[in-house]
Amino acid sequence: MNSNNLIGIISLIAVFVSLLLALFLLTVKTKNKLGNVLLASFIILNGIDLSGWFIFIVTQHFPNLEMFRRSTATLINPVFYLYALAICFTDFKLKPIHLLHAIPFVVYNLLLMPGFYLADYNTKILFFENYRESTALVAIMAFAHLQFTFYIIAIFIVLKRYKKIYLENYTDTTTITYKWLFQLTVIITIVHSIVALKDLLVFTEDSTIFNRAQIIVGINAVFILCWFVLKALYNPDLFRGIDSKLKPVETLIAKNASTSLPLKEVHIVKNNEQIQKLRDYMFNYKPYLEPALTVQDLANQMEMPVRDLSIMINHDLGQHFFDFVNEYRIEKAMEILRDPSQKEFTILEILYKTGFNSKSSFNTSFKKHTNLTPTEYRKTNSR
Repeated sequence: MNSNNLIGIISLIAVFVSLLLALFLLTVKTKNKLGNVLLASFIILNGIDLSGWFIFIVTQHFPNLEMFRRSTATLINPVFYLYALAICFTDFKLKPIHLLHAIPFVVYNLLLMPGFYLADYNTKILFFENYRESTALVAIMAFAHLQFTFYIIAIFIVLKRYKKIYLENYTDTTTITYKWLFQLTVIITIVHSIVALKDLLVFTEDSTIFNRAQIIVGINAVFILCWFVLKALYNPDLFRGIDSKLKPVETLIAKNASTSLPLKEVHIVKNNEQIQKLRDYMFNYKPYLEPALTVQDLANQMEMPVRDLSIMINHDLGQHFFDFVNEYRIEKAMEILRDPSQKEFTILEILYKTGFNSKSSFNTSFKKHTNLTPTEYRKTNSR
């Protein structure tokens, strides 16, 4: 079997898996339908791109269709970016302004209109025959890599904002949005780097090396798509987003500073009173035992503005809301572990009793707070 046939088979498998996964995402019940639609669109667009390794045998006789197929690659990165926004922010909706992301796709096809789409059949065939030696290939590749870099940076900025706001406002450790999207973005970046190296080989005279590089890219695509399938099957409702209207605490502080300038001494006294009120509430009412506690929930319970509470915890106490609440949970867990009358409780039961719902996050937080695992702490304090 020659390398071209092997590349065709690998890409055919990748496209088949893509369509299956896209069908699953479009039909599975989920709270975040838009996120699934955008992810399915991203996967389909990648499948269309990968199909070029086997479908060109047919589409070469329909040059306009083949060129349009190639142009859809300019939509891959924008759709992935919109997908990132959709799963990070619960209130995200597609708006007419998002059509601006399709500008490269439109411009690409408009530029080809006079020199390709409206040209005669023989000119189009000649274009494909000389494609690897043309200046158009260099321009298209350069744009593709620049576009990818722009959107990947934008996605990492979204992730940074998401993580910051989440830690300042939520405590539910079961969310895997950040981890999933971060892993996915890193993997896509690595694969794109391999594709970039492969693209450089297109200008070499040795087609064997280029074909081998294409095989590696195709195998990577199959493995990544299979990883997608496993993730989707095991976690059909993967994500918990946040409200995009939430602002980082540093933004709230800057806004407060620009609107009011209270006397420093008065501010300190008032703040100390509020902090003590907060600590008393946490000790007496134990709201931290609620696994899905948010800063909004706590503010409602204490009947105080959520902005003031968020600033108090995240700025005045110097802790993320996430860490602040987990400290109380760990202290409660330590109390149970030290109590001989509660030794029948397993570590798993204790973590659920204290507001955690993830063993890994409980162990991580406990080790961070005590430098011991829960089991080690129990043994040390039972002597």
